Amino acid sequence: MNAQSRSVPSRLPPGQQETEKWPVLHYGTVPRFDPARWDFKVFGEVEQPVRLTYQEFMALPKTTLTCDIHCVTAWSKFGVTFEGVPAKAVLDLAGVKASAKFVMVHAEQGYEANLSLEYLFAPDALLAHRADGKDLAPEHGWPLRLVVPRLYFWKSAKWVRGLELMAQDRRGFWERNGYHNQADPWKEERYSDPW
Repeated sequence: MNAQSRSVPSRLPPGQQETEKWPVLHYGTVPRFDPARWDFKVFGEVEQPVRLTYQEFMALPKTTLTCDIHCVTAWSKFGVTFEGVPAKAVLDLAGVKASAKFVMVHAEQGYEANLSLEYLFAPDALLAHRADGKDLAPEHGWPLRLVVPRLYFWKSAKWVRGLELMAQDRRGFWERNGYHNQADPWKEERYSDPW
């Protein structure tokens, strides 16, 4: 290893292996999407709860983000380009109260993922509907998934339907089932004891 390669940090977190594929992992079945019935809500510790239809959500300004994704099952995929609405822009529609410190991401079939609000205010948090130039495949979260690339990818919930702003943290689905509450891949925060 030469001095130049030592000075460049690795893109691969500890315990991970790079893959060219995008493995499909989820609990339960792939939900059916009906644009006439689909909506997206922002509620809880907000100034004004928001409910958007699919058409209203898709009319919001979009951006792209190229990032690496890291799964708790030890695979990492480099350089995925997502397109969608910045999470901060959606939160701004509702006006986040100062009391809000955490977010519960609500998805189809009762799935929930919790994270600190700071992650959704970051510029790399996206509510994505496209990946690598194509609409998300249903098994990857069509029509909408959260992308929070700084955390293990279970926090980037598929089939997202809403964001609940909370003053106090509470665990989401995988966190209640033994996954780490923080999920930082660089610290290998994979699993933890229940609260």
